[in-house]
Amino acid sequence: MRTDSNNDTLNNTDQVKRIAIGADHGSYDSKELLKTYLQALGYKVVDVGTSNSTTKVDYPDFAVAVAKKVVSGECDRGIMLDAAGIGSSMVCNKVHGIRAALCWSLKTIVNSREHNNANVLTMGTAQHTADELCSMAKLWLETRFEGGRHWPRINKMMAIERSV
Repeated sequence: MRTDSNNDTLNNTDQVKRIAIGADHGSYDSKELLKTYLQALGYKVVDVGTSNSTTKVDYPDFAVAVAKKVVSGECDRGIMLDAAGIGSSMVCNKVHGIRAALCWSLKTIVNSREHNNANVLTMGTAQHTADELCSMAKLWLETRFEGGRHWPRINKMMAIERSV
């Protein structure tokens, strides 16, 4: 499991190569499109499902699978899609070591990475076009954590997770 410490070395070593991706049945088509787009950019994409848009499934099953791929170190970051992105964010954040961010704009994308060092991105596919989903995911994967003044806040966040 990869852990973050109170230093700025992550800025230089935060090279994203492997991405876990998941979606429920309603977001399957968006997942497939985003997966193809990310692979074309050179990322190794680990698809945790779902495998079609017709069989109804529960997003928590796929959200936890994405989160587990990230905390295990098998994947550097994760992306989870559902209609609104809210439920998936809640589920991912139940997994120890995950800092999932529900993002809906370029500003929230950048903030989630630069300030909060989010390691899972959740997005609502009913809120965005395919082009928006792709550009937001690309920006999120390319945005680096600033470290510095943000480390104490990240450490407090993670200390809460360990103590509750």
